[in-house]
Amino acid sequence: MSVTISPKRLRREFVRKIKEISGQNLHLCYQCGMCSGICPAASNMDLPPRQIIELARLGLEEEIANSKTVWICASCLACTVNCPRGFDLSKMMEAIRLLTLRKNIDHISPEEISPEERCELPQIAMISGLRKFTG
Repeated sequence: MSVTISPKRLRREFVRKIKEISGQNLHLCYQCGMCSGICPAASNMDLPPRQIIELARLGLEEEIANSKTVWICASCLACTVNCPRGFDLSKMMEAIRLLTLRKNIDHISPEEISPEERCELPQIAMISGLRKFTG
């Protein structure tokens, strides 16, 4: 007997998990754009941070997974400090990264980093990068 889970239920479950892991109420955000305007990494993102919040609120996990924005977020807290509603976007981004990594979907493959690059990169940067981008 196979059980089919509706897409709507999957979306609700994704939203629930983000709230549970991050401790953030996704409905606090009213899309003012302050986070996108203050983010030092926004120019490298394919979707602005406020759009990631909206996609998360809608439970659109696949659209978020196809974006590089959550992986570029440095969790510098500039968005959190400047948010007029006190929403901690960096906690939400970390929750999304964790949910993705729990599916054993690594964002980078350490084997693809050449030995020359591994020797040149600072060890602390390599370790923190691998912690952030791999499960």
